[in-house]
Amino acid sequence: MSNFTTTQTGTPVASDEHSLSHGADGAVVLHDRYLVEKLAQFNRERIPERIVHAKGGGAFGEFTVTEDVSKYTRAAVFQPGTTTETVQRFSSVAGEMGSPDTWRDVRGFALRFYSSEGNYDIVGNNTPVFFIRDGIKFPDFIHSQKRLPGSGLRDADMQWDFWTNSPESAHQVTYLMGDRGLPRSWREMPGFGSHTYQWINAAGERFWVKYHFVSNQGNVEMTGAEAEKIAGADADYYRRDLYENIAAGNFPSWDLFVQVMPYEDAKTYRFNPFDLTKVWPHADYPLIKVGTHTLNRNPENFFAQIEQVALSPANLVPGIAASPDKMLMARIFSYPDAQRYRVGTNYNQLPVNAPKAPVNNYSQDGYGRFAFNSPETPVYAPNTLGGPVADPALAGEGTWENDGALVRSAATLHSEDSDFGQAGTLYREVFDDAAKARFLETITGAVSGVQRPHIREAAIQYWTNVDAGLGAKLRASLAAGETTANEQAEYVGVAE
Repeated sequence: MSNFTTTQTGTPVASDEHSLSHGADGAVVLHDRYLVEKLAQFNRERIPERIVHAKGGGAFGEFTVTEDVSKYTRAAVFQPGTTTETVQRFSSVAGEMGSPDTWRDVRGFALRFYSSEGNYDIVGNNTPVFFIRDGIKFPDFIHSQKRLPGSGLRDADMQWDFWTNSPESAHQVTYLMGDRGLPRSWREMPGFGSHTYQWINAAGERFWVKYHFVSNQGNVEMTGAEAEKIAGADADYYRRDLYENIAAGNFPSWDLFVQVMPYEDAKTYRFNPFDLTKVWPHADYPLIKVGTHTLNRNPENFFAQIEQVALSPANLVPGIAASPDKMLMARIFSYPDAQRYRVGTNYNQLPVNAPKAPVNNYSQDGYGRFAFNSPETPVYAPNTLGGPVADPALAGEGTWENDGALVRSAATLHSEDSDFGQAGTLYREVFDDAAKARFLETITGAVSGVQRPHIREAAIQYWTNVDAGLGAKLRASLAAGETTANEQAEYVGVAE
């Protein structure tokens, strides 16, 4: 069988080394179809990087249900004994595509189940909470963590100015500045759906759920010094670690657990259970095992299968629905909108995004269209010509919007809705003494980069609100650092 180079339309070409030229001067001719095709394609090799979670990697695998949670959900993907093909993408939130893996940051943990009822995506992080609870603040939050428009540099002042003016961020920033802000690898960190979702069983009963992925490799972190050293030596450390372990047959896995809250509990719970800055205590809602997710296959082409994968919390299936979580509702719009811009109108037809379940609808045309209905299929609904019809049995599934008591409870204050309460509990009751010392060192380094005095003072108050003792230690640590810096400056002055 011949293996000749061809154009993209399959025509063999004469040379991969020499373009067509004309006359003695050797001018290249515009009608060299292959040259023009190669250069034009090269100029368009890149698509816009993700505004957030730009740097990442991923792999394929499978999820096997090992327990029986059918009394909570009728979703096919979570029925006993079911095995479902998956794709997973890990990432960092704030850095650009070329940024080092090991910068201190929240890590994305996004998983797609190619279920028999369509794609179901859980798009979360390695922390159970987030910096904000309302999507209207998301562009401002990301702008504050990115780069200044003038210098193109990241800036501690704008980061801390946003955080200290957004007290709901305290819980997530405590996670970020603690040991969990620097996992040793993607394999050795937990994952969370973070949001509250809704499960519906076969009888129509509804439950609120949170997802927890527990790493079977354990949770292992690295120190700030280790992370900084690796960042200078191997910017792709996490990506390389995942790829090489899977290639060697060392398949990482996570056990999936859920917390389940009865539907009515949400109306009277002591804090808003749909607040993305809060966790549900395990004492109130213990972990229930669902199954095991294993990554066992590397991508064959990183761009086609990882860079173009379009994961979205809008991808829900029967038996699973959204909740009154305001961040989740905003993301359900924002994610598909971003993918249509970044990857293209018909991004769901790309192999990595295409569901394994049949697709039947009346959408048509648009850039990049290659799947289509037969010419006999009508292009409108309703019709009497045998076209696809909606399933009335799904009408109102998971609907909570008209439940006045629930909507009011999600919108009003509960007895323990403090922004700093859970952050303080995390610091006092979860961090041991060594972790507290490392935490103080980390936040001292972070806040010492703030130049404007009023923002620095706000940052000290921010941590005082988390824990009064911590705030006092931070103030003393910053003062000691300034004294040392002044002494060094005086010494240099004398020496000169």
